Amino acid sequence: MVYINNLSEHVDEEVTLKGWVYNYRSSGSLYFVEMRDGSGICQCVVAQDAVSEEAWEQTEALRQETSLEITGKVVEDERSIGGHELQVTDLNIYQVAEDYPITPKEHGVEFLMENRHLWLRSQKQWAAMRVRNEIIYAIHTFFQERGFVQMDAPIFTGNAAEGTTNLFETEYFDDEAYLTQSGQLYGEAMAMAHGLIYTFGPTFRAEKSKTRRHLTEFWMIEPEMAFYDLNMNMDLAEDFVQFIVKRVLDRRPKELEILERDTSKLRKTAENGFPRISYTEAVEELKSDDMAAMLDQMVEDRKQEAEDLKEERDEIEKERGQAKKWRKAQIDQRVIEIGKRLDEIEEDLRNIPDWRESALNFEWGEDFGGSDETLLTMKYDTPILVHRYPAEIKAFYMKRDPEDEKLAMACDMLAPEGYGEIIGGSKREEDLETLKKRIAEHGLSEDVFQWYLDLRQYGSVPHSGFGLGLERTVAWLCGLDHVRETIPFPRMMGRLTP
Repeated sequence: MVYINNLSEHVDEEVTLKGWVYNYRSSGSLYFVEMRDGSGICQCVVAQDAVSEEAWEQTEALRQETSLEITGKVVEDERSIGGHELQVTDLNIYQVAEDYPITPKEHGVEFLMENRHLWLRSQKQWAAMRVRNEIIYAIHTFFQERGFVQMDAPIFTGNAAEGTTNLFETEYFDDEAYLTQSGQLYGEAMAMAHGLIYTFGPTFRAEKSKTRRHLTEFWMIEPEMAFYDLNMNMDLAEDFVQFIVKRVLDRRPKELEILERDTSKLRKTAENGFPRISYTEAVEELKSDDMAAMLDQMVEDRKQEAEDLKEERDEIEKERGQAKKWRKAQIDQRVIEIGKRLDEIEEDLRNIPDWRESALNFEWGEDFGGSDETLLTMKYDTPILVHRYPAEIKAFYMKRDPEDEKLAMACDMLAPEGYGEIIGGSKREEDLETLKKRIAEHGLSEDVFQWYLDLRQYGSVPHSGFGLGLERTVAWLCGLDHVRETIPFPRMMGRLTP
């Protein structure tokens, strides 16, 4: 069986493709059928005089997403999708898809989410899932090549990892259990056995949040390393993210093009080191005059861009009345793009005053919100690593800074372009009595953490680790506005189906 992504190996040969109609148009005795098979899209040209009467009748019955098989000769054509075209000699329909609900026209987000099982077939969704797959492959490659062992943490747990306020509680026979927030605590136990390990699995957070960065079910990659300090932890995180970005740029250029991703920004991440600033330095940046000036300039830039876009829209709409059919389609598509961008600009202009006020009034000791993370990354072309946070806002297991007890030896990686935190990590507290004290300070039960405390009683060592959120990383690399498009079937507050 031949797949579309392998057509370059079959030029001038007759092949049979099996798949679905992505789009089609007719021109008298010719049909141009864009066929997808999961690996790509190919234009198939059906000429009435080149096929049987039965095949032509079936061609005339085609509808979007009709399943079929097409036989024809592969020819090179740079103008066609994928650089190849199929000159059809035979066509057979499996099933005609009548009234397919997702058409090339614009649809609302709620409609698309209700039809997520079908929306996955759309080209941009297809591309995003391919990038996701490449990221997953890169993750395993990175760690396996560096001697890490993949191990699995349980999904049912008897204790919290990040606090008790955002847990999904469930019955576990006669006990209470929770869906895991993180595999990290178990990762620490496995690192004490293998030295270098990573877990990769689903995690759950019951936060009642509807922001574009939040899902209730998402996937986390969590390496844990014995004998690593905070700087080694940050070095590994930087190498890791750069490796992923390079692999996606090298192996998924077609998908990034479909997603209309500006890859020049990703290349800066792949080629340059990541700035490292302390939490205290980050707070100073937020409250600085430079930040205020940057926001003022952003307002002016957005207003000018909006004026330019409106002028362009007026010009091409004047042209539309006299344009040919193909040009009208181009104009309609561009008008949709302009409308989307104008909506984004309008949202920015609404948000910037709030961002400015939040930054100006930010107090040392608070945790960064989404807008704060956005502002902190605006002046950088790469992710940044923010380290040494106030201990009060971090988890109980994080080591305190020996030079300042108020600080935790924590580090977060913030992605540029407004995507925010993609990695959170720290050096772990390795002292038994200190860890007991931290558990008590956080109001947690020492009994449920007894096994975790054993790690500090039997051969405790300095160790560190971090967690990378897969969906936020996919959103950033694909340039997607919302994490709901980064996972096949997203689970969010208010979204349990399909």
